[in-house]
Amino acid sequence: MTESARPATTPESQTVTSPLSPAAIFLVATVDEGGEAVARSLLADAAGLRRAVGLRVPGAGLELIVSIGSTAWDRLFSGPRPAQLHPFPVLRGARHQAPSTPGDLLFHIRAMSQDACFELAHQITKRLTGAATVVDEVHGFQYFENRDLIGFVDGTENPSGAKAATAVTVGAEDPDFAGGSYVHVQKYVHNMTDWEALPVPEQERVIGRTKLEDIEMTDDVKPANSHVALNAVKDADGRSLEILRANMPFGRVGDGEMGTYFIGYCRTPDITERMLENMFLGSPRGNYDRLLDFSTAVTGSAFFTPSADFFEVLPAPPTN
Repeated sequence: MTESARPATTPESQTVTSPLSPAAIFLVATVDEGGEAVARSLLADAAGLRRAVGLRVPGAGLELIVSIGSTAWDRLFSGPRPAQLHPFPVLRGARHQAPSTPGDLLFHIRAMSQDACFELAHQITKRLTGAATVVDEVHGFQYFENRDLIGFVDGTENPSGAKAATAVTVGAEDPDFAGGSYVHVQKYVHNMTDWEALPVPEQERVIGRTKLEDIEMTDDVKPANSHVALNAVKDADGRSLEILRANMPFGRVGDGEMGTYFIGYCRTPDITERMLENMFLGSPRGNYDRLLDFSTAVTGSAFFTPSADFFEVLPAPPTN
């Protein structure tokens, strides 16, 4: 449906706050010139496509979260746009850089099994043939005890339940897009040789948590340039600001590419970008995240994740 009227009821969010799954595929695509109509058609049909594939794999819990980039938004829709939607910012620190790479559409596919994820990804790319180009594809998997390939538990500080919904869901501050979220993605490739050469106590100082027990170091022991320390951001009143991470490990043993696909949802891009600034530029400046000495960001894109209702009644296409 592609009428300009918006639903009057409280929008239903996409399944952003669902628990991590054993399998995931992340597709980032750019919309080709002239491919806008096909892209809009897929967006309108995405929920039905997920249901159709999900019925073929009962019990897989197949989910699809669809997000749209800043440049693509104005090519696909007329009318208002999410208030804080903008491209991923390039961050150039003294030693490390967070690049900004192309991305118009993000398809975050997850399920209990990889076959369901693969089939949905296949159907999506078939629909987009000749209209969009997949510029990044990552197949994620669950590693031991929800650990990253560097051996530490990932997502320990994720909010849950009502706190998660509050952290990720746009509300009255932008009523046209209530129920939505902002999302940043980055593909990090680890230097496993250098990392594994570090003694475990030194690895723990890099992260700011114990490796086996997954316990955060106390402030008097935790280094100021540890990953945990630099990802802890607060508001003016000293309250912690949170995002919801759905990170997944990925890897190919043949060519040695192994890493983490970072995907962070939040009700505002400001919080995620503050964390990234702390990591790459440093807080204070120059005190960068030491984990970056072992893990390189090779992609970076930002999107808005509309409510599920948004796709039932898409805004009209632009007239120009």
